[in-house]
Amino acid sequence: MSLKLMGRKKGMTRLFDDNGNLVVCTVIAAEPNVVSQIKTEGVDSCNAVQLAMGKIPVKKASKPMQGHFAKAGVEPRRFLADSSVATVDEYQLGQEFTVAYFSDCSYVDVAGISKGKGFQGVIKRHNFSGGPAAHGSGFHRHGGSCGMRSSPGRCLPGQKKAGHMGAERVMTENLKVVKIDEERQLILVEGAVPGAREGLVYITKAKKKLSQIKKANKK
Repeated sequence: MSLKLMGRKKGMTRLFDDNGNLVVCTVIAAEPNVVSQIKTEGVDSCNAVQLAMGKIPVKKASKPMQGHFAKAGVEPRRFLADSSVATVDEYQLGQEFTVAYFSDCSYVDVAGISKGKGFQGVIKRHNFSGGPAAHGSGFHRHGGSCGMRSSPGRCLPGQKKAGHMGAERVMTENLKVVKIDEERQLILVEGAVPGAREGLVYITKAKKKLSQIKKANKK
């Protein structure tokens, strides 16, 4: 089990590797995450470490949160995230974790909230093909019948319909770590990650080994 560090998506850029190949990557700014609470089996029914990120003035934190951070001896933060761990013996309140935490791994998993696209029809939301584009057709960009051809009939729950699209938690797995800049607190990963610029993302060490993924793809 690895810690879940928080950061902000800054945008995308491109670099060249040692062989001169162009690598498109995403820049994530991950300021130091501080341990604000340590949860144990006896008290909280689980072993977990709570990390906090994003300093805010004390007056902007609610009184319960002011007390929570004061108990840990750290300044108030805007964002909190729990990470399940096997044991909490190696963690201390106020301990900081930077992007250097990922220096020993080659791949990471990144989760975030995808871009919200509002109310969308079935063509965009579910990739429906739609009907003929001819002028005489009365079936262009909407879903077909989903009834049961019976009376009385009904549409079964879970059918693909028009509705709100995006703004969901999405995880992209096994993104290659291209570069880690400890001085500027940046981590660059190959490819795209969910969310808009300045969106909050959660970074963890990759759970699956790359060899397992390649083996599954061959099947």
